[in-house]
Order: sequence, then C-alpha cells, then structure tokens
Amino acid sequence: MKRCYELLNLTSRSFAAVIQALDEELRPAICLFYLVLRGLDTVEDDMSIDNKLKIALLLDFHNKLEEKGWTFDGNGPDEKDRVLMVEFDQVIEEFLNLKPKYQAVIKDITLKMGAGMAEFAAKESVTGTKTKEEYNLYCHYVAGLVGIGLSQLFAASELEDASVGKELDRANSMGLFLQKTNIIRDYLEDLEEGRTWYPEEVWSKHVGKLSDMAEKEHQEKALGCLNELVTDALQHIPDVFAYMANLKNQSVFNFCAIPQVMAIATLAKVYDNPAVFKGAVKIRKGTALQLMLRSTSMDQVYAVFDEHTFIIKNKMRSKEVSLKATKHILCKVDDLMDGARDAGVFTSDRTEAVPVAWIRTPLVVALLGYAVYALSPA
Repeated sequence: MKRCYELLNLTSRSFAAVIQALDEELRPAICLFYLVLRGLDTVEDDMSIDNKLKIALLLDFHNKLEEKGWTFDGNGPDEKDRVLMVEFDQVIEEFLNLKPKYQAVIKDITLKMGAGMAEFAAKESVTGTKTKEEYNLYCHYVAGLVGIGLSQLFAASELEDASVGKELDRANSMGLFLQKTNIIRDYLEDLEEGRTWYPEEVWSKHVGKLSDMAEKEHQEKALGCLNELVTDALQHIPDVFAYMANLKNQSVFNFCAIPQVMAIATLAKVYDNPAVFKGAVKIRKGTALQLMLRSTSMDQVYAVFDEHTFIIKNKMRSKEVSLKATKHILCKVDDLMDGARDAGVFTSDRTEAVPVAWIRTPLVVALLGYAVYALSPA
C-alpha cells in the first residue's frame, strides 16, 4: 500500500490527512476507493481525451479493476492527476488484495458512477445541466454515489452499524451537499475549461447566457443566481445532521464531519459574494485548520453550522428572489438545532472558542498533525 498512499498524497493532501486518521480496518479500503474514483474522475474531467474514447473507458472502468497491469497514459500532459493513471496498476494490485466485501462495494459504485459520467459526457456542453432534476442527477452520479459507497464500506467494516449502509437517501445528500458547494464555488474555473454544471433552469431566470455572470454589468443578476443555488444546497443540511448523528466510530465521524463543516463554511463565504465570478473563493488555511479541529463531535458540528448559517442570514437582502426559500430552510435548520439543544446534544455557544485542554487530547493532537501537513504548501 506504500505507493498507493503516496499517490493519495499527490492527488489530495486534505483527503490523505483524513484517510490516514481512519481505523486500520478501514484505511486501505477507503484509500483505494478514493484512488479508483479519482481515476474515474481524471478521465471524465480531461477535456483533451476524445469523447468516444472517454465514454468507452468510463463504461468499462469497473472491469479494469480486475485487469492486472492495466494503466492509462492518454491524459493530456497538463492533467494534474496524470501520474495516478500512469501508475494505476499499483491501485489494481492493492485492490485485488482487499477483502471481497470491500472489493464488491468499490466495483459496484465504480460501475454506477462510470455509467452516469458517460451519460453526461455524451451530452456535455458549455451550458451544463439543463434542469434542476438533471443537476441533482449529475451530483448523484459524481458525489452521491461516493456517500453511498462510503456508507456501505463503513457498515461492511462493522465499525458502524449495518443500518448506516442502508441510509441511501441521507448518504446521497451528504455527497450532494459537498458537490453542489464545489460546483457553485468553481463557476469561473469550469467556465474557462469549457463547461459548467450550473443548471440552466436556474441561471436562465437571471441572465441571458451563462457567461454573462462573469461580466460586471450583470453582477446583481449573477448574485441572484448564486444565492438561489446556495439555497438549493442548504436543503441537504437536515439529512447531513441525521446521518452524522447516527455514526458511532470516532474516526469515521471525523472523516465524515470534516468535509461537511468545510462545505457550510464555503457556502457562507460564497453567498452573495461577487468574487465567485472573478476567481477562486477559498477558506483561509487557518480557518480550515480550526474547522478540522472542531470536527469531532455533534456538538461542534452543530456549532459550526450555527455560526455559518448565521453569517448567511446576515448577508440576505430583502429584494433577493430566493429570499423566501432561504428563510424557510434556515428556519428548518434552526428548529433542528433547537431540538438538539433541548436534547442536550448541542451545548456550545456560537462564539465559544475551542478550549486549550480539549485541543491537547490525543485524538485532536493527531488530527492537528494531519491538518498541518494537509494545509502546508506543496
């Protein structure tokens, strides 16, 4: 597994950090699950690959997992994860050493994701998805299935109850919450690469064409579209809370919580923020580190969501087209957090700092070490 962990570090330091913190039983399976899906994504994302070849490879990728020695060198020279595909035989070798129960989950999710990606690759264009239903379907294929697969791996490991592997709708929502956040944030980057996944059903209510949102004269309309999409992403929070509350293993909880708290912090930052249409909007490294340190309990997950939904509330404007829908979902989230307070699960104040004594606990010290590595310059 040594080279696979090295490839994991090369493709994503942040994911490498949280995967390395998992219990030994799960760590190799989750590492390989990530690398397999990252390989699939590397094929889908590379606009230099002939579309017919891309579609064929996406549809057959699950079979490659059992083809010893298979590699792929057809990515463009600038593809950042090209090395993973060139050395994919290393991933296959370790995949075949996994327990059959883990292999079955990974292969099944790869099959479904590859088919979904191929479906969209066949009709991909700069206008992205057409309807909100299609938008949700795309997010399901590329991220919801990841949540479902992870849940099945958690259950298969017996570190979590078997019921976790059957929470398909909630697991799907966990993935959609993350993917929609990434899509919203990456508007300009995707547009410059010749595509974006903003649904036409939403953006066409605000501007004439998708690229208009990058123009200063369309800023107010662009913000209306942006805020509507953020509101759509917020709809998944109730499922996120319910899923997280059902987890028992500490390392699994941390693994799941970190990206979710990063997502709500990102949504709070991008909401009503014209910088989205000018370049990358990212969370500061110091803020990201603090969020990682706080991702170890439902109390702190509720606290982080409370703080960042409060930021969104303060940024809402009375003339906002999606204002009613935004208020509705945030009231629902508030009700859930009030219920958690009544049950004694959520006790922290919104402005409460992380106690020094708590930071010194062994679990958090370990997370801190991984976080510092993950957030350090390449």
